[in-house]
Amino acid sequence: MSSLPTPSPLALWPTDARTRIQGVLTDIDDTLTTDGAITPDALDALHRLRRAGLPVLAITGRPAGWSEAFALAWPVDAIVAENGAVALWRGDDGQLCRDHLQDAATRRTNFARLQATAARVLRELPHTRLATDSPGRETDIAIDHSEFAHLTEAEITQVVALMRSDGLNATVSSIHINGWFGDHDKLAGARWIVRTRLGRQLDAELDHWVYVGDSTNDARMFGHFPNSVGVANVARFWSALSHHPRFVAQGERGAGFAEVANAVLSARPT
Repeated sequence: MSSLPTPSPLALWPTDARTRIQGVLTDIDDTLTTDGAITPDALDALHRLRRAGLPVLAITGRPAGWSEAFALAWPVDAIVAENGAVALWRGDDGQLCRDHLQDAATRRTNFARLQATAARVLRELPHTRLATDSPGRETDIAIDHSEFAHLTEAEITQVVALMRSDGLNATVSSIHINGWFGDHDKLAGARWIVRTRLGRQLDAELDHWVYVGDSTNDARMFGHFPNSVGVANVARFWSALSHHPRFVAQGERGAGFAEVANAVLSARPT
């Protein structure tokens, strides 16, 4: 069995690679936020990235309803919620704008199927509970494993298996187990939002972006981007990651995100 890669500290991120960065993609929970809230250092990092003209796009498993206020309040160019399915951003008039990856008829059909699976999970695994943000979800379901409830690794595996047996895609974030219908994920959502909001093709400029995350549902992003960073609390999921970040920040959560912003901004020409 091959050994796990050793984390490389963020300090080893080459200056020439940091100089090429023209945008930031980031997870939210336990990456941009700390204990469910954005801290002053992370918020300041977002403001400094905006002043430098670098777009920041947040890609999260959180629901659209939960994300609305942050899309309006934070200096981000957009939030893609529900693992790539719903995009939200503040329009030029200050009002909330949104777009969906799936059409309305597909969302209606899938919603009923999702609720049936959620009921099955709760019935067959009675120790589980829906995430408290479930009322704001449009295209997926979420089971709480670490936010307000606690599930063991074995129990998390059971939930994932049950979701997949009903034909759902399933992934595990730092707090929730998410399930949805469709072939989208965080990477598809990132490609979609970069194309629709910025008019650019993400895969043609991968080395101009950095992705920041913390858990197993960030693994595909870690593997896809030549510049990927885990905040320090990614250590919790290190052995479960199918792809690992190229570098790891010293700080956890929002402090780690601020480190990444500092690393990018310090390399920009003056």
